[in-house]
Amino acid sequence: MEMTGARILMEGLLRERVEHIFGYAGATICPIMDALMETPEIGYTLVRTEQNAGHMASGYARITGKVGVCIVTSGPGATNLITGIATAYMDSIPMVAITGQVPSNLLGRDIFQEVDITGAVTPFTKHNYLVKDAAQLPRVLKEAFYIASTGRPGPVLIDIPVDIQEQVVPDVTFPEEVHIRGYKPSVRGNDLQIKRVAEAISQAKQPLICAGGGVWLAQAREELVALAERYAIPVVKTMMGISLLPTDHPLNMGMIGAHGNRCANKALAKSDLLIMVGTRAADRAIISPDEIQRRMATIHIDVDPAEIGKNMQAAIPLVGDVKVILQQLLALEVPAPDAAAWRACLKEYRRAELTREFPRREGSVFPGTVLRKLGWRLDDDAVVCVDVGQNQIFACKYLPQKHGRLLTSGGLGTMGYALPAAIGVKVARPDRQTVVVCGDGSFQMAMNELAAIRCADMDIKIVLFRNHVLGLVHQLQKAEPYHGPYGVALDGSPDFETIAAAYGIPSMVADDEDKLDETLDRFLGTRGSCVLICEVHPDVGTND
Repeated sequence: MEMTGARILMEGLLRERVEHIFGYAGATICPIMDALMETPEIGYTLVRTEQNAGHMASGYARITGKVGVCIVTSGPGATNLITGIATAYMDSIPMVAITGQVPSNLLGRDIFQEVDITGAVTPFTKHNYLVKDAAQLPRVLKEAFYIASTGRPGPVLIDIPVDIQEQVVPDVTFPEEVHIRGYKPSVRGNDLQIKRVAEAISQAKQPLICAGGGVWLAQAREELVALAERYAIPVVKTMMGISLLPTDHPLNMGMIGAHGNRCANKALAKSDLLIMVGTRAADRAIISPDEIQRRMATIHIDVDPAEIGKNMQAAIPLVGDVKVILQQLLALEVPAPDAAAWRACLKEYRRAELTREFPRREGSVFPGTVLRKLGWRLDDDAVVCVDVGQNQIFACKYLPQKHGRLLTSGGLGTMGYALPAAIGVKVARPDRQTVVVCGDGSFQMAMNELAAIRCADMDIKIVLFRNHVLGLVHQLQKAEPYHGPYGVALDGSPDFETIAAAYGIPSMVADDEDKLDETLDRFLGTRGSCVLICEVHPDVGTND
């Protein structure tokens, strides 16, 4: 069967069951766009800047469990995408990024819009390809999707020169299987180590599960909850695992870390057995790994052997697919630990935290109050996409979780992530309630994507905390050793009501907590997208 490189690409994407692509057209991907136009089975969203193509593909991947796909042109199109790729890499999101490239015979001559994108993204992709023969595209595509979605997921980049897209291949064969020498991710956990883990759990007096984003990536939420409930083990979460348990679940102790819940951090400090599941135990989650390691036994379950021992040595390391390992543990019959006193102690900490009263200021609303009231009003399976900064910390600490998802940039901490990620979610699951939480700094990094929302007539509710400063940096600069806030005032910001109206999206303002219930009801009851601008005092901090 005779096909051009661009047609081979489309056929390969169809074989990988790709249903949607996020991208930005350019001269070096015109053959691909032409082939995409003739492939109605694959939808397309035009982003307004290439970075957001990566974020949209990320939101799509995280909510579907499939590989997200984005396509951009060469030169600045490709370099603009780098932050989206790096964001996915740090959070282990399966993604295939396809970039156009200048003609292959002109590579290395610094012609118009040429960059070495495969070299540029090498530090934060699982693998990348520069295709120099269209006949190799079927194999490259098959390998790229396999690598992106297996083991520890992550982004893979395929760079395709424009002449390779136009190259005619007389006899195209698509492989059915992948064989990559040296790449065989672990799946099943070692049986001896599994028994050691079970014995350690049964003997503990104050066991604690610390669950991270790897549980979501392995689609192991049900197994994690089943293990915690069988042995009545309290659970703390990293930021990436925040929505694994509902807030009102009796074993949910909240989020750990420098910006985490007091109850969760107390549990971490007092535990005698820490079971880390699908988490790298990085600095934002565990501030003093050496101290934790000294005071308690640790079990570390992760699909990536490179993560075990990177930040904290584990007494019992267990490498493999988190879902499979949890199933192996659930298959064993061992006595439950005698930890009733431990749970009772933590329950009191948690109760005090969930019922605390938040401070009030005239003419503004407190983010914790807004998020607490908002969360209980959301659908049971709502998806909340949260940006980076104070809004992220407030949401992770105070937004009630049900059985939905909270998506955020936890590893790279990329401002402007939430809005495009929410668009990716809505493309994948138009029936699920989707909410964005952001600050006035992060919103201005992505507000051009309101055009993508308007173009597709999406229903995305946007909660915008307006405090007129880069809140978290402002908060840090007020403490020693700094001499006060500088370079963080968002002077010159636009009137967000006018900006929203320019895109045909209604908005409303919340500046009175006595009217907050009524405002939230109107906000969520608005047909289609809506922006809720919450006035927040600039001196409000995440520890208030």
